[in-house]
Amino acid sequence: MTGIPGPRPVAFDPRPLVDPVDRNAVRAHSQSLKASGAVSSSTASVIVGVIAVVIVCGVLLTFFSAFIGIAFTVIGSSASGSGGFAAVLAALAPIIVIAIIVGVAVPLAIRGMRGASERRFRLHGFARANGMQYIPRLNAPGLPGMLFGTGSDRHSLDVVRGDQPRFVEFGNYRYTTGSGKNRTTHRWGYIAVKLGVPLPHIVLDALGNNGLFGSNLPMNVDRDQRLSLEGDFDSYFSLFCPAGYERDALYLFTPDIMARFIDDAAALDVEIVDDWLFLYSKRDFSTLDPASWAWLFSVVGALLDKLAQWERWRDDRLVDERMPQPGVPFAAPAGVLRPPPGVAAPGRRLRRGIPWAAIVIGGIVLLFWLAPNLFGFVFAFFGR
Repeated sequence: MTGIPGPRPVAFDPRPLVDPVDRNAVRAHSQSLKASGAVSSSTASVIVGVIAVVIVCGVLLTFFSAFIGIAFTVIGSSASGSGGFAAVLAALAPIIVIAIIVGVAVPLAIRGMRGASERRFRLHGFARANGMQYIPRLNAPGLPGMLFGTGSDRHSLDVVRGDQPRFVEFGNYRYTTGSGKNRTTHRWGYIAVKLGVPLPHIVLDALGNNGLFGSNLPMNVDRDQRLSLEGDFDSYFSLFCPAGYERDALYLFTPDIMARFIDDAAALDVEIVDDWLFLYSKRDFSTLDPASWAWLFSVVGALLDKLAQWERWRDDRLVDERMPQPGVPFAAPAGVLRPPPGVAAPGRRLRRGIPWAAIVIGGIVLLFWLAPNLFGFVFAFFGR
């Protein structure tokens, strides 16, 4: 993929992110995306914006009308002959309030739509300048990482991808959990790198971005699968691998590769699953910031030249699974067969853990909610 720094310096062109743009070109690009179905028409956005403005106007109008009516009633009763003037002002006040709100909200909505069109135009130009492809939105991306099977309304935004020297995709990801008042939209940035062979399921939980209650990852991993590595790697990451694959993880994470992750990706969570490498962060990756893109390209470039040694890994367990049975003609003797690319069933997925922190917090909240009723029942029972 042109533009991904590797062992040799390559071109990185951030100019489309910051250079002045031609408004006519932005408009034409936006119309092209809408015509192709890559983005939805702005009509729906305008309708939603109008409805939001009407709701806000209605709420504010109610409060302002009541307040102004009371104020002018007081003024009218305290000043002789001003009652008629106060009534006129009270009648005009709602119209003035609506005019002010619409006058502010409509330009902001138009500016927001223009800003979204310009953003897509710039990212498209950036991707093209670096030999890549820009996709405004991907619904339910078919990726095997832990992010991509969680919640509902799953979609990637502002995807920038390329396929040389191997497939790499940068994107912003959204999914929702809960419903009603408890509905939450989760925002992530991700990098997806296609590997040449399937590898065991391994997770590197970056310690630097964890919260008060531990890991910020959406999947709880059984803590018994944690593997301690040499040096100061454990100060930056918690590594989890399937039981029985500890030796394989040590083969994959040699000291030079551990140093690469510490130096270049210590702020990111990492997942290896099937034939994919994922890098995650709880912030958008696909932005208009040239410095952020330069950092992301450098992270991928630092890892790409080390992935070739990973692709020499083979799972010895597959020899036992696929070994011809004794007595079968032309069966090769044990130790001669080289395992095919792949991972035996025990290594394909990590065991999930129990989210004890969430359970404890939920229990405390429930206890505080029940406590008043419980104490009231006890006092009522013993007070009889």
